[in-house]
Amino acid sequence: MINISVVIPLLNEEESLQELYDWIAKVMQSNQFLYEVIFIDDGSTDNSWNIIHKLSEQHPEVKGIRFQTNYGKSQALDAGFNLTKGEVVITMDADLQDNPDEIPELYKLITEENYDLISGWKKKRYDNVLTKNIPSKLFNWAARKISGLKLNDFNCGLKAYKNEVVKSIKVSGEMHRYIPVLAKNEGYRKIGEKVVKHQARKYGETKFGMDRFVNGFLDLITISFLSKFGKRPMHFFGLYGTLMFLFGFISAFYIGFMKLYRVFHKIKTILVTDNPWFYIALTSMILGTLLFLAGFVGELIIKVNAHQKHYNIKDQINF
Repeated sequence: MINISVVIPLLNEEESLQELYDWIAKVMQSNQFLYEVIFIDDGSTDNSWNIIHKLSEQHPEVKGIRFQTNYGKSQALDAGFNLTKGEVVITMDADLQDNPDEIPELYKLITEENYDLISGWKKKRYDNVLTKNIPSKLFNWAARKISGLKLNDFNCGLKAYKNEVVKSIKVSGEMHRYIPVLAKNEGYRKIGEKVVKHQARKYGETKFGMDRFVNGFLDLITISFLSKFGKRPMHFFGLYGTLMFLFGFISAFYIGFMKLYRVFHKIKTILVTDNPWFYIALTSMILGTLLFLAGFVGELIIKVNAHQKHYNIKDQINF
């Protein structure tokens, strides 16, 4: 049985792949682990895929997945998770900023202390303070408050999982930052954190800009909503749609009743269309109907897309 599956998403990291594999192999062999290394090439335009292919020819434990184009880190992780065979799954970035020497301790935390998931915490970072460190602290603070998980570094690529955890979650869009939240939503409650070493970037440049924090915050709002209503959108939209429709309907009924009452008793009155409450009631009924329909459409979309993949694999090695 394979002890560890190492899943590595990458985009244009040709300089670091050989060095990264050699480092991982050294750690695995010194600890006598049975392992596999799965590289997911997320549409690289450099020589990354050729290097992965060469590594796989020399080392049968190296496996590769190549996307048709750049779909994103979440889709790359999802493809890798689907094919893992190891008892424990380790994810790390390909830029050598995650330290493979952390693998044995992460493995022990999962197998011996029975954690479902361990998230790395880059407590000491070698990134730019203004463009990465400060925004990252603010982002992680917001993520803790909204998700309820007491993690200091949601975005750390170095994480360890029980195999059953990665088989139970679906990572799409840009939700890779919130895999612990996805796991929590699936019922995995023993989620921990470990301080890990952060390496300064040795080759190339980061593939992520400042926009990732804006997108990350928007994704956090999305996942907060999805965690409550993602599998039952009608419970949210249908509830508020029904309340708004009832408010509008009752208001319109009252306006109509009072108009007839005044006419019947020959009391001076205004046209219904001159009453501002008429338009408030009408708008409420329209919005209520639209919200109800949104919930209904959401239910249909969930049924249709339940097993839909959001990426195309161009090539695979050793699977």
